[in-house]
Amino acid sequence: MAFPLFLEKIEKLFGRTDNSRSVVKNRLQLVLMHDRADIPAPMMELMRAELLAVLSKYVEIDQQQLEVNLERADGTIALIANIPIMRVRTVD
Repeated sequence: MAFPLFLEKIEKLFGRTDNSRSVVKNRLQLVLMHDRADIPAPMMELMRAELLAVLSKYVEIDQQQLEVNLERADGTIALIANIPIMRVRTVD
């Protein structure tokens, strides 16, 4: 058995999923955004959740690949979002 297949079997056995990896990645991004912008972590989580809620009305988003960051430059803070869109929802 090839080593990558072995690792995949171990991850399945112990319950490690891409979803849990995604959750950890998102939490780390929120901590980094909080540190960079001096915005409380609960507020960052709320902002992120509301952005996703609004966008999800119109498009299906790949949340595992989603990246939301705050960057500081020249005394201003910018919200930078990389939001992979899987498909556009139909208008009812």
